[in-house]
Amino acid sequence: MDERVLLTCLGCSYVSGNVLASMTGMTEATIAACIQALRAVGIPIKSRAEQGYALAAPLSLLNAERIRAELSHSIAAELRVLDVAWTLESTNTSLLARPALADGVEVLLAERQTGGRGQRGRIWISPLAANIYLSLSRVFSSGAAQLMGLSVAVGVAIAEALIAAGFSHVRLKWPNDLVDNDRKLGGVLVERQGEARAVIGLGLNVRMPTNFAEQIDQPWVDLETLAGSTVERNALVALLLSALLPALHLFQLEGLAPFLPRYAKLDCLVGCAVWIEEANLKYVGIARGLAADGALLVEINGVLRPFHTGQVSVRPI
Repeated sequence: MDERVLLTCLGCSYVSGNVLASMTGMTEATIAACIQALRAVGIPIKSRAEQGYALAAPLSLLNAERIRAELSHSIAAELRVLDVAWTLESTNTSLLARPALADGVEVLLAERQTGGRGQRGRIWISPLAANIYLSLSRVFSSGAAQLMGLSVAVGVAIAEALIAAGFSHVRLKWPNDLVDNDRKLGGVLVERQGEARAVIGLGLNVRMPTNFAEQIDQPWVDLETLAGSTVERNALVALLLSALLPALHLFQLEGLAPFLPRYAKLDCLVGCAVWIEEANLKYVGIARGLAADGALLVEINGVLRPFHTGQVSVRPI
């Protein structure tokens, strides 16, 4: 079954199974089975006797040409490769398997991930044609030492872009979460390859289907809930890339330093009591912002202690 072909034939007006069969070359039985499969992966499709099938809400599939059309000339020139896949295990895994470009940026998007993952290997819920699953590959000349704070810089760029787009309550929760009023909106996963290559993964909730939302084990929110309207994903990707690529260039030139005061304005943990687990030990302290290398500073019994990404689990108390 070709889900993508069928999905492009559906709109918000009803189309009969017979007409869909003529348009796609499938049998009506195959159409019905494909409709069920699409519903199972998060596509809201209505059906009505004698009328056929229709999308319950407008749906716009990701399109590389439409995204590029929204970019400035300078951003488009730096973006050497922009691919959109229908389904992948993980955009980060797929991009890491490709050879690194010598210069410029490579971006891979997917409509669905079957093995999406977040920090410390946690599952990232990834329904079809609903959210943003984006990975970006770039080589940095300064090497691995500089890349320690990269996820902080990326988080700042993404959060500021969303705030500028009207999502005014977006904040950052160390080490890699985008949140809105303590509800998770998205996350960043940076993976290094060799001394200089970084692959940056971004998962962002745009329209989380109800049957997938039930699998999420923490408070969450999506952009369409916040906006109260449909969010066009191609325009959103262009907005994010337009913020992210200049931020990566600045990070290449100046490191984390220019991002730290910007992060401080977005920090949802600072001044809060936090619970930390590290190497099977548990601590309670007060979050006091970030160190120069992007580590979380926590005051424990009057002493500031740094914690680094990958070592801790941080939760407000």
